[in-house]
Parts: sequence; C-alpha cells; structure tokens
Amino acid sequence: MFAVRRLLLSCKQGANQAASFLRGSSRRTQSFNYSQSTRQGGTHGRTDLKPQLPLGTAQTYSRSRARYAAPALALGFTGFLAFLHYNDERRAVPKGQPSRSNSSGCGCGSNTTVRGPIIGGPFTLMSTQNKIVTEKDLRDKWVLLYFGYSFSPDVGPDQLKMISRAVHKLESNHDQKILPVFVTLDPVRDTPSHLHAYLKEYDDRILGLTGSASAMRQMAQEYRVYFKKVQEDGDDYLVDTSHNMYLLNPKMEVVRCFGVEYNPDDLAQEVIKEVTSLSQ
Repeated sequence: MFAVRRLLLSCKQGANQAASFLRGSSRRTQSFNYSQSTRQGGTHGRTDLKPQLPLGTAQTYSRSRARYAAPALALGFTGFLAFLHYNDERRAVPKGQPSRSNSSGCGCGSNTTVRGPIIGGPFTLMSTQNKIVTEKDLRDKWVLLYFGYSFSPDVGPDQLKMISRAVHKLESNHDQKILPVFVTLDPVRDTPSHLHAYLKEYDDRILGLTGSASAMRQMAQEYRVYFKKVQEDGDDYLVDTSHNMYLLNPKMEVVRCFGVEYNPDDLAQEVIKEVTSLSQ
C-alpha cells in the first residue's frame, strides 16, 4: 500500500508541475507580445494594450498540454494496477502467513505454519479403487496431501519418492502413521486405473484421487493450487503447476505447506514437530 501511495503522490505532483509550467509559459508569451505591441505602438504614435497571441500558439499550447498530461495519466494508471495487484497478492497469501519473496513453490515460506481454516474445503473425488472419497473420509487422520500428475517428467516422481520415504521414516522411527494422498491435476489422462498402476510403482500406501475436470478445478481453487496446460501437441502435453504439498491435521485443517526443496529426512522431521505440538 505504501508503494501505491507513493505512485499516486508522484502522479499528483507531476500533474501540478505540468500545470505550473503551462501557466508560466502562457504568462511569458503574453508578456512578450505585450512588449512587442508597445514598441510598435510607439513607432506609429499609439500603444496597443491588448496582448496578441502569435499564429499557432493555441495549437502549440494544446500539444504541450497533451504532452505533459499523458505521463500523468500513465502514472495514475500504473498506480491503479499496482493497487489491484496488491489486493490480489493479499488474497493469495493464506491467513497467518507472511508474504515473502523467497517463498517456496507452494506459495508460503518453508518454515511457516498456517493459522486458520483459510486453505481447503469440501470435495468429492474418485479413488483409484473407483470409490467416492470426500473430505469427511480423511478426518481423524494426519494427511500429507500432494497435488501433481502422473505424466510429470521430473518433479512429480521426485516428490512421490520423497513422500514415500518420509512416511516410512515416520512409521519406523516415530511410530506415527501419515496418510499420503495424491490428487491429480490431469484427470483426463489420470483415470482411476491408470493412476492406480502409476502410484503402485512408488508406494501402496498412497491414496490416489481423481475426478471430473470441474471437480478438480474446484478443489485446486479451494487449496490455492496453480496449474495450466503448456506445450500442447495433441494428446501430449505438460501441466505447469506449483506442486503444492500440505500437512493436514485430523480435523482436515492445513497446518503446514512444504515446497520442493525438502528431502525425506527434513520432511519427516517437520511433520513430527507438528504432530507433537498438537498432542502437547
């Protein structure tokens, strides 16, 4: 908001300076014409006290006015766009989280705890076993929720491997069960049968969810997940996404957001911290 105020103040100052310059130019032009008329009047025995504007002065004045008005309008429009962007940025930052320039891919800082039920909402999707799954079915469990797609060439497989290893460490070292859930952002290709075969290669414990395009868009909006088709070549395409990963407590409230910079050890350590803090 401070940047917007500075822009608006600059616009106002620029407009005032332009107006002052134009008024000064007009007075100087009139003074010059008055002096010239006085000298001419002395030569012919009379004094003409009415200032005369030279031919073309009106057009020059109009062009000068437009030249200084255009930058002021441009600055004002820029300030307005900055104001809109500021509001959008505030809406994009979950409550309780600072807006950081060095945030992770999921839109929040690596060590940030989410406060308040701002991210998330109800959903109705289909599991890889062709069963309807809603948010109510995941209650009373700690859930590690990841948004991706099976045709991801690099980041998706790495994230699934990390999730699998972190869940294994939590169970073996801390006796803490975490339900890993994979939500596809490519429901056209990630059918239940295809998603089942894909996730089986990584970990049988991962619950795969898919559904209609409208259902996936709704859930992505509720969980503030960005995704978009890119590099389309018929049925072959990639999906540009933020690869969001959330930790949900047994009340289905998002308590942590993890970026792609984590490794299995770090992820397991951060998860157990949240679980322990809740039980205390």
